[in-house]
Amino acid sequence: MSTNMELSKTRDFGEIISDSFLFIRENLKPLLKCFFVFCGFFLVAYLIVACIQQTKMVNLVNNITTSDPDSYGTDGITNPFSALTRQFGVTYFLTILFQLCSWTALTVTVLSYMAVYKTKGNIAPTPEEVWGYVKYYFFKIMGSIFLTLIILIIGFVCCLVPGIWLYPIMSLIFPIMIIENTGFGYAFGQSFRLIKENWWTTFGALFIMGVIVYILVAVITLPVGAANIGSMLLHPGKGVHLSQTLIIVSTVLVTICHVFYILPTVALGLCYFNLTELKDAPGLIDRINQLGNNDAANTNQPTEEY
Repeated sequence: MSTNMELSKTRDFGEIISDSFLFIRENLKPLLKCFFVFCGFFLVAYLIVACIQQTKMVNLVNNITTSDPDSYGTDGITNPFSALTRQFGVTYFLTILFQLCSWTALTVTVLSYMAVYKTKGNIAPTPEEVWGYVKYYFFKIMGSIFLTLIILIIGFVCCLVPGIWLYPIMSLIFPIMIIENTGFGYAFGQSFRLIKENWWTTFGALFIMGVIVYILVAVITLPVGAANIGSMLLHPGKGVHLSQTLIIVSTVLVTICHVFYILPTVALGLCYFNLTELKDAPGLIDRINQLGNNDAANTNQPTEEY
């Protein structure tokens, strides 16, 4: 599938939003194919361990709220606090691990797709072409995500504002590493240079995309949550009694909704291309360099006569 959308161009806030939808629409099938090929395993693994973890948590809540406190010891629960600490076992940490892996795979897949797309001259790449990027950058991006999370947590702890300010800057590290083939240190400094005087445009685009994804996820998962609350209201005698079936359905829906996060990742890539074009104009330089090749490329055009 061939498309003509140019990535390396300056865009204002509205164009970043609209072009994100346009890029996904033009590349929907090949992009989704890459997503499921490279992210599918981690999403399935996350879904399995998350369902096990959620089932354990539901059993804990139901036992505590419906049992006589004097009977905790009959099923091995001596008190609610000790029961809660048992939830932080192998499945809990596996859930975190596969969640990190799925986020890493999504980020690497989408940004690698955009990198190959640009290299091929605005032509959709195949999974085989994207795989070369994915296997090379996967662990590098995973480590970078871990480091940026630590930096953002520190920033949010420091009166919230530093974390908000750092969010778009830290996000740019990932497209810089993949598209420019650099390490974390260079990408860290480059992100500050690129976003200078353009922080609001980048933050606004990422924020709006995040709100859109949040609304989409809420629309899909809200009915299940409402059904769970309705079940408790219809059976007040049971107290806080959660339905395992509804919790598992909710977990499945949340996992499926990971596909929506392709949208803010594409927007992040467009933010990167916008900032690099504003600062260094690589796309303009490429077009200037190609001017001399136009005559050779247009072999089907008649020669001029004087």
